[in-house]
Parts: sequence; structure tokens; C-alpha cells
Amino acid sequence: MSATGLVTIDRAVQTANTWLADVARAFGTDDRRFAYRVVRAWLHTLRDRLTVEASAHFSAQLPEFLRGVYYDGWDPSRVPIKYRPEEYQQRFAYEARIPLADVPHAARTVTAAFNEHLSPGHLDTALGQLPHALREVMDPSQAPEARAGGQPSRPGRSGDGAPRVESMEHRLARLEETVQTLTDALRTLAAGLEELPTEEVTPDRGVRAARLAREILLTAPAPTRV
Repeated sequence: MSATGLVTIDRAVQTANTWLADVARAFGTDDRRFAYRVVRAWLHTLRDRLTVEASAHFSAQLPEFLRGVYYDGWDPSRVPIKYRPEEYQQRFAYEARIPLADVPHAARTVTAAFNEHLSPGHLDTALGQLPHALREVMDPSQAPEARAGGQPSRPGRSGDGAPRVESMEHRLARLEETVQTLTDALRTLAAGLEELPTEEVTPDRGVRAARLAREILLTAPAPTRV
């Protein structure tokens, strides 16, 4: 028996999970929450830089559930938002909850993983709408290292594969992410425990709030050694 009793929905869930699993595997992890955050950031930052027509064409090949993520919060009256590569990276880092320095690798990794699922040339058509400087951030084939014949280094590693010493700017960015995550978790917990005169108090309200706060804390960046 299917999980929901509806074959169409179950198939959509399975397809979306396959894409997320492939993204997670490309990052060398099995953390689906991390993969989802990065995919969501990738989808939204690409979407907002495209025209309405280009978005409709690109999203047509996304799994149904990821298409829903793609259009979540979309305002067609404001696109395309012509932000520069620096602004793109800041938006990506904020939504994915990753250090700013890791954005180019993360964006290119998602691009490469998605390209395996889309028909040939489909993703290139969407990326072709972007300015060259922004495409360099997202497209592995357009990265400066690829054009020079080398291999882009992964976050946390130097060019020779040795562990990279984390910069002070990087450490401060991770600290800010952690503080923001803690703030969100505490705000969620406080809201769940607050008893308002107009609301009915249920015994499991505090449990639900604690569970949601824990889910938020699980998204905090992992500590790194320096």
C-alpha cells in the first residue's frame, strides 16, 4: 500500500526525494535537511533573477513538489531582480544558512546535480539568461578554475587538499548564523509556551513548541576546527 493512498502524490514525493538525495550525495552527506535548504536557496535565487517566461520554461521540468518550493513566495510583478553576484551570494547564504564563502561551491554543486535530471540544454537555457559574472558563481563549467583547466577547491580545503584554516570573517559569519538559529528556536519555544486569554490551552502545545524548536536547532551550522 502506498504511503498516502494516492499513487500520484507518492510518486511526486519519491521523485523529489531522489533529487534531494542526489544533491546530498554530491555534497558527501546524507543530511536531507541541509540538501533541502541549499536546493531551496538555489531555486529561489535563480527564480528571482529570471523573467516570468524563463521561470515558467525552467520550472516545467522540476518535480511537482520542488516546483512548489520554486514558486513559494514568488512575486511575478518584481522579477527579474537584477542583483549583482555579491547580492546573490548573500541571499543564498542567508536562505541556505551556510557561510558566505561556501556559496559558490554550494551553488555549482546543486547546478551539477540538477543537470543530471533535466533534459540536455534545459538548464543551460535558464543560466544563459544570467549575466556572465553571476553564471560564473552558479555554473561549474563557467567557474574560473574550470576555464583554467583546474578543479575548484571544496570549502574547508585548500588547493592541495589540506584542511583550510578558517578565516576570522568566516568564523564570524558562522557565529552569526548560530546566534540567529538560537534566536529563532527560542522565539518559537516562547511563542508555543505563551498562554493567551483568547486561546485554548492544550496539553501538547508545549511539546509541539519544543519539538519545533529542536528542528530549528538541527539546522545550525556544525562547528569547525581551526
